[in-house]
Order: sequence, then structure tokens, then C-alpha cells
Amino acid sequence: MNFRQLEIFRAVMISGSASRASELLNITQPAVSRAVADLEYRVGFSLFDRVKGRLIPTPEGQLFFEDVNRSFTGLDSLRASAARIRDFGSGSIRIASLAALGSTLVPRAIRRFRVNYPHIAITLQILSSSGVRNLVASKQFDIGLAADEVDLSGVDHSVFANFRAVCAIPPDHPLAEKKTIRPKDLHKMAFIALSPEDRARARMTEVFEKADIRPSIVVETPNSATVCSLALERVGVGLVNPAASDGYEERGVIFRPFEPAVHFKAYILFRPDTQRAKLAREFTNALKDALRAGPGK
Repeated sequence: MNFRQLEIFRAVMISGSASRASELLNITQPAVSRAVADLEYRVGFSLFDRVKGRLIPTPEGQLFFEDVNRSFTGLDSLRASAARIRDFGSGSIRIASLAALGSTLVPRAIRRFRVNYPHIAITLQILSSSGVRNLVASKQFDIGLAADEVDLSGVDHSVFANFRAVCAIPPDHPLAEKKTIRPKDLHKMAFIALSPEDRARARMTEVFEKADIRPSIVVETPNSATVCSLALERVGVGLVNPAASDGYEERGVIFRPFEPAVHFKAYILFRPDTQRAKLAREFTNALKDALRAGPGK
């Protein structure tokens, strides 16, 4: 048996007659009859009873049609998948992000992206920057957002954003009275620091050492959001990535500018493919739009 015979058999079953099947497939009625007869010969049983010039499905023919129809349903699914890949490059997109952006900026970008692509499956993983890089470099994920301490070998990349650090201050803290926080304000102050491997932490340390200032480090953590949570609990003050601060000001944390400027640099990473799929380009645009619009927009 061949595909064309099965296609003609299915058309007869769906349309109810050889003449209608010939119209559906744009072939002659004798061609339909020959294909059905050849298929019956191949399968070894009658698919139809011939009654007064009509084709009436036999019980065996009806059972066979159920299997044939399932196969064609699978083919329809493959055609739809091919169309999605042709139009978008993939029917899904996988994003990995460092925590500072993964709980704030990326969800806003996903909301924007789904306006135009509501049926695309999205996977979001929140990981360390090294974990993000590894997933993208191994082609398991399409897009990654990572801090600048990450190894950039094996991935396409570009600078995504520079975020100027702000000082997270507990409610009712004496520093809340100041409009701008300077290194001298943090001398011997209970301080929540980022992890030593964080490049922004290194830039902060350089600023403190240049001013001969030594905050009293009480906690170290890799995430700016955790610094905000600890500040909310009045554990201490800390310098954070403002992209991770969404919602904390409403809960009572006070944020003040820090001078001199210290920046958190973020990279966007792409799979090391020769061409980027359309969905990856579209999601990148959504990320940039969300970054420009800011929180809550």
C-alpha cells in the first residue's frame, strides 16, 4: 500500500462516496475506484461492499479507517508543527536568567511577548549566571541573561543593560534621612554584601577601599532581592541592583542613590547557532521594551 491509496480511501470514508472523493482530491472517479481496489488487494480484505453503485464501508473497512485517520491526524499535527517552525523557528522558547532579572524584568517581557504569541510554550529557569551560560552554550536554552562575571566563551553575547546600584535601607534607619548615600555613611555600618565572586561586589569593594571605608559585613548573599528582604527585616543596609527591587519599596524598604556610581552589568546570551530563530529575536525585543518601560508597565 502507499500513501496516495490511503489518502483516497480516507477521502471516500469522510465524503461518503467515490464521486465526492474525486472532487475533494481533484481526480477522476475511475481513479478513485482503482485506488480503492488496489488497496483492498494489498490489505487482503474488502474495505467496501458495492451496493447499487455505492461504496458501503465493511466492518473491517471501518476499523481500518480508524487507524488510518489517526495516522492522518498525526500528519496534520506535523504539518502544524512545520508551519510554526517555518514562521517562528520553534513552537517553544526557553529562557534562563539570573535571579535579579528573572523575577522582575523577564516576567514583564513574557507578558509583552504573549500578546503576539499566546500559543508559544515558554520555559523560564532562574539560575546562577554560570548555570545560565551552561544551558545556553549546550543549546538546551535559547536565551540567557547573566551578570558580567560569567564566562562568555561558547555563546553569542552582547551587553544587555547597566543598572546603577542603589542603597537598600531598612525602615526607620538613620540613613533614610539622607538623599544620597556615600561611602563614608556606611563606615562600620551593619552591611549586607553580595557574594565575593560578584563583579559588582568587587567594584563596591574598590570604592570602599579607595575611601578607606570598612562596612561591617553581617551577611553575604548572591542575590540583590535577598539583600532587599534582609533590609526589610532590619538586618542591615546593602547595595543592590535596582532591577531586583520591585515591590520592596511598597513593603517599607527605602532606596537611595549611591555615590560614586557602581554598576551591575548584564549580558544577553544566545545559543551558538549560525542564525537566531524568529522567536528568540522577538523575545529579545520584548526584553528591551520591558527594560525601557520600567516596572509595572
